[in-house]
Amino acid sequence: MKLPPLKPARILRRYKRFLADVEYEGEVLTVHCANTGAMTSCWKPGAEVEISFSDNPKRKLPWSLERVDMGAGWIGVNTSRVNTIVAEGIECQCIRELSGFRSLQREPVFATESHGKSRFDFLLTNHISDQRQAYVEVKNATLLLDNKIQFPDAVSIRAKKHLELLALAATQGFESWLVFAINRPETMVFQAAVSIDPDYASTLSTAIKDWGINVLLVRLGHTKDAIEVIGSERWIG
Repeated sequence: MKLPPLKPARILRRYKRFLADVEYEGEVLTVHCANTGAMTSCWKPGAEVEISFSDNPKRKLPWSLERVDMGAGWIGVNTSRVNTIVAEGIECQCIRELSGFRSLQREPVFATESHGKSRFDFLLTNHISDQRQAYVEVKNATLLLDNKIQFPDAVSIRAKKHLELLALAATQGFESWLVFAINRPETMVFQAAVSIDPDYASTLSTAIKDWGINVLLVRLGHTKDAIEVIGSERWIG
């Protein structure tokens, strides 16, 4: 995915979930931080960042925090970008485990009696070899803890709900795929963040072993002006 023009800055603080102060060209700017997580291990005062500008008059803050360098390379912290990157990876057949589908629908509605109407990130249909259909949910994985990429970085009831919905989809004959987008460069070693959200970690283990949910680790690579899928592998816990 091609990024908008990026400007170098240094982050000073992050607060109120969606705000960050950065130093840019000798001035302090308040920028939008499109990340609902804790961003643990993804920033520290003085870290190099890149920000983008929007001329949309409806926005309260024209600048957005895009990525942070903690010393090993760029970490993608703008979660609003991740689904587009993964969708491009699927459509260009760069994710071999999800290759062969002819149609990708974004934010399909999935309705159940127990959970009402919800949405997944993608519905893949019309596979070239058969009539496979697959629901896909994407999570941005940026927490680095104990030399492993972990998820989530804060207790997430919503992420657990998505596991339950994927399990329900599997009972209806759909393939259910959970994609962890590994959005920092240090390692592809992954684990559920049991020290942060033990309930989610336990549910994820059950989802893989008993509910028929497939889990993929998809590596995202950062270039000067883009982010793209550069690899994938199955994860079995």
